[in-house]
Amino acid sequence: MKIHDRLRSAREGVQGDRGSYAVETAILAPVMISLLLLMVGFGRVTEADGAVDSAARAAARAASLERDAGSAQNAARAAAERSLLGEGITCTVSSIEIDTGGFSLDLGVDAVVTARVACTANLSDIGLPGLPGAKTLTASWSSPIDTYRGRS
Repeated sequence: MKIHDRLRSAREGVQGDRGSYAVETAILAPVMISLLLLMVGFGRVTEADGAVDSAARAAARAASLERDAGSAQNAARAAAERSLLGEGITCTVSSIEIDTGGFSLDLGVDAVVTARVACTANLSDIGLPGLPGAKTLTASWSSPIDTYRGRS
């Protein structure tokens, strides 16, 4: 086989692949975009989960520093809301529950305050078919009440 014949067959092989890049792009582009959107959704859920956990921790700690159940409830709610706002998380529905039963125990008895925070993170703006429109994330955290500090 002469060199001239080899070059001709090589050119014909290249011309037979015409348009294959367009077909590959048309097939792979939606897959790549879907993967990117899935990563954005996963990142958003992970960030919101960390923020809810941080809010529960802040609420429990703020409640444990108070001397009575009423002020502990107020301080915990305010701390959880500040924590969520500070993290930049906007919950469509949120609930903050504080268990202040430890304040009714006698002085010298180990007691804790438990905070439960639930937040529904919005995912509907991502626009990926099959992805839920919202995800509810919950976290619970306990903090000890000073055993020998006066309680009301």
